[in-house]
Amino acid sequence: MSEERHGAGTSRVAAFGAAASGNVAPRIRTIVETIGCTPLVQLQRIGRDLEVPIYVKCEHLNPGGSVKDRIALAIVLDAEERGVLKPGATLVEATAGNTGMGLALVAAARGYKLVCVMPEKMSQDKRDALSIVGAEVIITKNAPPSSPDNFQNVARRLAEEHGWFLTDQFENAANPCVHERTTGPEIYEQTGGALGAFVAGAGTGGTISGVGRFLKSKDPSIRIVLADPAGSGLAEWVKRREMGPDGAYTVEGIGSSKVPGNLDVTVIDEAETVTDEESFEMTRRLIVEEGLYVGGSSGTAVAAALRVAERGEVRLPVVALLADAWDRYRSKPWMKDFSAKNKGI
Repeated sequence: MSEERHGAGTSRVAAFGAAASGNVAPRIRTIVETIGCTPLVQLQRIGRDLEVPIYVKCEHLNPGGSVKDRIALAIVLDAEERGVLKPGATLVEATAGNTGMGLALVAAARGYKLVCVMPEKMSQDKRDALSIVGAEVIITKNAPPSSPDNFQNVARRLAEEHGWFLTDQFENAANPCVHERTTGPEIYEQTGGALGAFVAGAGTGGTISGVGRFLKSKDPSIRIVLADPAGSGLAEWVKRREMGPDGAYTVEGIGSSKVPGNLDVTVIDEAETVTDEESFEMTRRLIVEEGLYVGGSSGTAVAAALRVAERGEVRLPVVALLADAWDRYRSKPWMKDFSAKNKGI
């Protein structure tokens, strides 16, 4: 799907997320107007002995609890402006949960119905939350992209069968476009343009691609680093343009066994592979040492950011993206284990 068709020049998409000027907060009419403009926070304990500081972009503080609020609103606004989304329509998306929550928020505010198709590996917390906010949830097998049972293929088939609008986060160019127009500029402004590297995971590829495009346009020396779960093949794709072996991993929402359509590998300089154990331990530390109530993929990003900072190859701050909040993982065994580990603090 070309940028001419999806998300390339729509006025409302371009406007949303712009920082308010002056000292008086703007009047907020709807919840979707609070999406974006998330804070950038310096880690106080984790990495405090490093020569360069680590900052984190707190996307878990979006109203729907994740970075995916941005693309949910952008995709819907873009479709409305193109006239392909009619009042009262049903949206359908293949989601690990976060895009579903963002779409549920936007659907409620703008009068749409929502169907979310999720693979069975995703947490019960996410399933319950989506049902509570009014989405119909369909669970599929943990099937590879080639299988008709794969969640993306099921969502696409349901859209065709029922005439639903497929929001298509993996291919819709409004996804990276909104990060190029909002998330990237916010980070650049919040750091005063003084950053050495940006680190994020990739599920659809939209965040790292959009932010990477903007930051590279401002300063090509800024390093764009993919934080990838061990078991995903994307890190090998970045390094060698060959997908790595497809393995199992527990971190949700990032990683893939195929290259997402929205992943622009040309703006990514390097990739760090992070194990589940490293990701979850860093998540625990972010919660108890920094007061950042985030999920597992945030641990992946910060673990990778620490490596980048430790190598001493960048002389300016490293920024990592905190993708979502902890509340959608509290029933998972890895988070339940935190109580026992915290007794030793």
